[in-house]
Amino acid sequence: MTLALPSAPSQTSRRQVLVATAMVAAAAGMLIAGMLAMWMKFRAGAPTRESADGLKIIKDWMSKDIKVPEVAANTMFATFPFAALMAQWAVYAAKRRDSQHRSLALVILFGIGIALVNAQVAIYAQMEVVVSEGAFGAMFYAITGTMLALIVSGMAFTTVAFFRSIGGRDDDQQVISANALYWYFLTAAFTAVWFFVYVQK
Repeated sequence: MTLALPSAPSQTSRRQVLVATAMVAAAAGMLIAGMLAMWMKFRAGAPTRESADGLKIIKDWMSKDIKVPEVAANTMFATFPFAALMAQWAVYAAKRRDSQHRSLALVILFGIGIALVNAQVAIYAQMEVVVSEGAFGAMFYAITGTMLALIVSGMAFTTVAFFRSIGGRDDDQQVISANALYWYFLTAAFTAVWFFVYVQK
């Protein structure tokens, strides 16, 4: 009489990529929050002066010659939710092993990333902020430049996910989910940047 050994317990799926992405997003979120806190501190501490007629107090924070291109800034703000939607579509397709729609969603997501970078460059070109203009110029490029670098990083992440997708990794949902998580973070981070830098100025 032979006794069979019990079957080994099924291994739970590891989520290293998802956890690592969450940690990177948390660190980047703290960076953006800290920079926005410094932005508000410098803005609150900007010197003030009376207007020529003595009726108003003018805060010398942003030069009167600088005009925020609201169309481009608002377009970026409205575009990020669509990026998050495409990232979630890729997750939805990956769970159903639908490689065609997963790859299509990632291609569209990358295209949205290009549009976001283009809009940010257009904002730079229209505002013509000088870095040496003082606290405003330095902080403006520091915050928006960091946000731009995070967007480019998201595009690189999406590119990796796309090539893994067309490479036949039908069971690789962790990278797709991690990519979506990163774009959710980008959407939240830019919402804060848009409100404090472009709306409140």
